[in-house]
Amino acid sequence: MSTRYPFTAVVGMDDLRLALLLNAVSPAVGGVLVRGEKGTAKSTAVRALADLLPGVPVVPGCRFSCDPAAPDPQCPDGPHDAGPAESRAARMVELPVGASEDRLVGALDIERALSEGVKAFEPGLLADAHRGILYVDEVNLLHDHLIDLLLDAAAMGSSYVEREGVSVRHAARFLLVGTMNPEEGELRPQLLDRFGLTVEVAASREPDQRVEVVRRRLAYDADPVGFAARWAAEEEALRQRIATARALLPDVVLGDAALRQISATCAAFEVDGMRADIVMARTATALAAWAGRDEVAEEDVRQAALLALPHRRRRNPFDAPGLDEDKLDQTLEEYGPRDDEPDPEPEGPDDGPDGPDGGGPDGGGGQPPQDGPDDAPRPSGADAGPEQPSVPDQRSEGGREEQPAQPQGEASPEPSEGGAAPEKPAVGATEPFKTKRLDVPGLGEGADGRRSRARTAHGRTTGSRRPQGALGKLHLAATVQAAAPHQKRRGRSGTGLVVRRDDLREAVREGREGNLVLFVVDASGSMAARKRMTAVKGAVLSLLLDAYQRRDKVGMITFRGADAALALPPTSSVEAGAARLEQLPTGGRTPLAAGLLKAHEVLRVERMRDASRRPLVVVVTDGRATGGVEPRPRASKAARLLASEGVASVVVDCEAGPVRLGLAGELARDLQGTAVTLDELRADSVSALVRNVTDTTHRRAA
Repeated sequence: MSTRYPFTAVVGMDDLRLALLLNAVSPAVGGVLVRGEKGTAKSTAVRALADLLPGVPVVPGCRFSCDPAAPDPQCPDGPHDAGPAESRAARMVELPVGASEDRLVGALDIERALSEGVKAFEPGLLADAHRGILYVDEVNLLHDHLIDLLLDAAAMGSSYVEREGVSVRHAARFLLVGTMNPEEGELRPQLLDRFGLTVEVAASREPDQRVEVVRRRLAYDADPVGFAARWAAEEEALRQRIATARALLPDVVLGDAALRQISATCAAFEVDGMRADIVMARTATALAAWAGRDEVAEEDVRQAALLALPHRRRRNPFDAPGLDEDKLDQTLEEYGPRDDEPDPEPEGPDDGPDGPDGGGPDGGGGQPPQDGPDDAPRPSGADAGPEQPSVPDQRSEGGREEQPAQPQGEASPEPSEGGAAPEKPAVGATEPFKTKRLDVPGLGEGADGRRSRARTAHGRTTGSRRPQGALGKLHLAATVQAAAPHQKRRGRSGTGLVVRRDDLREAVREGREGNLVLFVVDASGSMAARKRMTAVKGAVLSLLLDAYQRRDKVGMITFRGADAALALPPTSSVEAGAARLEQLPTGGRTPLAAGLLKAHEVLRVERMRDASRRPLVVVVTDGRATGGVEPRPRASKAARLLASEGVASVVVDCEAGPVRLGLAGELARDLQGTAVTLDELRADSVSALVRNVTDTTHRRAA
């Protein structure tokens, strides 16, 4: 086995190291989600934690790591008799993003189950991770069906595998640690809430600290064993400190005053449910034990809030995680010890078990040892509070940007032929709303998602076929039907069915796929009227939110002035699309043809990258086309080019006012798609939008 990079050799990243160590002290905290840009050693720090965990006593020969002191009565390898135990190192099991369901939960040997009538079960990663660490790198890219299985196991502490009447259940309690780059997409709220703590990491901007990172990494790459040996003493000291804190943990007192502060803080930040209160209480207790104290202090509560609440207070997917530290301090002060209560007197050594450098009561809630320069800035994380914009953003009390007064109705006449015009500042968006589902007609075979119909590994069974590679979901009726005619020739004499591999049939299932939703947004002068563009941005923001929930990739093209631009290359980060939309300026002529041709070019490139992911083009415009030679015929020709390649499309008609020209409807006909107004886009409107899209496609096919 390769030598891991030592945990104590990691430079900086104080919040990350503290969160991992608190979970080592108290696994009940519930794991860690590490958010940060690529190349910040997130995975290195997580993998290094496993070497610090105490050994795990197990029942000899048990594949499910049963505790000899309390063996699982339903263990598939049980029942276990009393006997000597053996100890092994705590495991860190990595779950690949592209893992199959069978690899995660385990697999049954269907052929032996049918022919021999035995439960031949091969444990999966959940069984391997029991009483250890389950690590998911790029957890935000994990497929939905795997997330559902993780949620079930994390909630119940066990894994269930059921296949055609054969059931296996085993314990699966593990420390869940995930890393992610927010630029590649966000995490489902249900799984996000399962992580006890969250931290933000970023590369240091301090040259001395960066130099030390590079120096240590080069030394490790040159001689991993020798480098680890130089840090062996520090690793052992930290390992002993974890053991000391674990022993102290049951004796730590969580007083009424601290508990009141915890509950008041969770209420003040309007987190959902009670899990936040419980996690904060466990984290504050672990912080006190880590600092060598036997009573929770206010500083522990504050540090626990900074680690446990940022990812729980988010109200929608586009809000950046973080806490208002001024509000946190006010809440802690308001609900601190009352006048009739004695102030808590922390007991224990002043500097923690390992002296003043080990981080104790004076270390801000028990920080891990510092390895970089003393004056190095902390990376942005839970202690840094919410992210602040780099450009001043003046807003009114209600949260909307203050803009100069503008006349009602259409924008002023568009500029001369060259398309140059003063750029109007970006306006804010209306509140997002729930939109109707926009489907791509037909049956696809793309990545799992929640938008359009597709052949998937999960969903309702629609038929059967011979296995293509390893057997997936067995179609029992089709397998029996295939084997039945051959029983006499195979010499069947008993009651059991004689099944050969050629008889096996797997189920063909239909579910939903994620699509590439490409927004083509008109940002010209005709759309620049303040009220209209505010509504348009609100509609696109709502569609982006819908794409986030349906696990789509998104891209955004804007056209204005003389040309079109790819504002957002296709990506899984819907959050990035919302940020680009917020900064979108308006003004100039309306090069509609350029916008459609840019969409055609982007789709051509994406088709080569991922041919199975079907596109849906959403054109947001009033249908006008100006600038250049014959702008309307050129736009119509570009639209027919997209239609000739079978691209599904929807035109969101943004035309306003008492007199309507119906240009967006003409564009939709050229695209062989559907036109909807902003009002019809809402889920509670009476228009059958999805049916219209499908009907239009059927008419085109006829």
